[in-house]
Amino acid sequence: MTQRMTPSPRLTEFSHCAGCAAKLNAGTLCELVKVLPEKRPSQVLVGLETGDDAGVYQLRDDLAVVQTVDFFPPMVDDPYTFGQIAAANALSDVYAMGGRPITALNLAEFPADKLDKSVLLRILQGGCDKVMEAGATVVGGHTIRDETLKYGLAVTGVIHPKDVLTNAGARPGDRVILTKPLGIGLIMSGSRAEMAEPSAVQTALDVMTTLNKAASEVVLRVGANSCTDVTGFGLIGHAVEMAEGSGAGLVIDSASVPVIDTATMLADMGLMPEGSHANRSVFGDRVTMSKDVPQGLQDVLFDAQTSGGLLISVPRNLAERMVEELRGAGVADARVIGEATSSEAGRLVIE
Repeated sequence: MTQRMTPSPRLTEFSHCAGCAAKLNAGTLCELVKVLPEKRPSQVLVGLETGDDAGVYQLRDDLAVVQTVDFFPPMVDDPYTFGQIAAANALSDVYAMGGRPITALNLAEFPADKLDKSVLLRILQGGCDKVMEAGATVVGGHTIRDETLKYGLAVTGVIHPKDVLTNAGARPGDRVILTKPLGIGLIMSGSRAEMAEPSAVQTALDVMTTLNKAASEVVLRVGANSCTDVTGFGLIGHAVEMAEGSGAGLVIDSASVPVIDTATMLADMGLMPEGSHANRSVFGDRVTMSKDVPQGLQDVLFDAQTSGGLLISVPRNLAERMVEELRGAGVADARVIGEATSSEAGRLVIE
């Protein structure tokens, strides 16, 4: 008699929201950060003031450390792939600052009474392999038992203090470049509802597991004024933060923004993640949206991304070279999507 095997639980059953869409909304975070102590030593080059991707602490004239942490519930059911995505997302914060990751610490919450320990092992293997791909090393970590599965990394990188990039350096006249397509949150929501095309899901997985390493190296080589990565606050949220921090306006040409196939269709079907709705609520009043932008595309622009691309502001005379070198480095979707202006300071205009 053949024994029937009990199917393994789906990882996404252990979370009610997934990936970077699980983040607290930016409005809540700003309220919390405002009451934290403001005093800091002069060695802190980047702290809490502009909601940047990572903190930067100067050790000596030619060396600073970049520190960040990121973890979230699974948006996929395969443990190894989940580990890869979570690691790539955490490493991205260091790349957005222009840094080079050197060490990482695992962070995991695991329902040990409901999932076999082999599941956690595969998650850790996925994360470790992605860290190794980045040229860094996992040096430890921390785990706790919890009903909700979560995984991520605390990452330390290094950088020359003069090379630090922030989300607050855009200058009027800069061209704005995006390196990865949007729609990840919508595609993964569609996947959970079994309504997304398999090809679109695979594209989203490829996007999320791709490091921003090559893109960051090009940015440093060519030269940029500002950089951030596009994650839980969506393109609009992170672009608004860049505009506010820089004291500039940003104008985005919606037709130029790369989007994963079928993401707009899924938005039209109402499959927006909760975090994406929160982005519209928090950032919507700082956006001037052209009436000609279709509703589905508007939703994509607010969509919460996980392990998304870099959003870069670069001097106009370097923009074409930047795109060419990005594509030459394998960043195929890189393109100019807008520009920084001296008008509408701190606001975003979507054309």
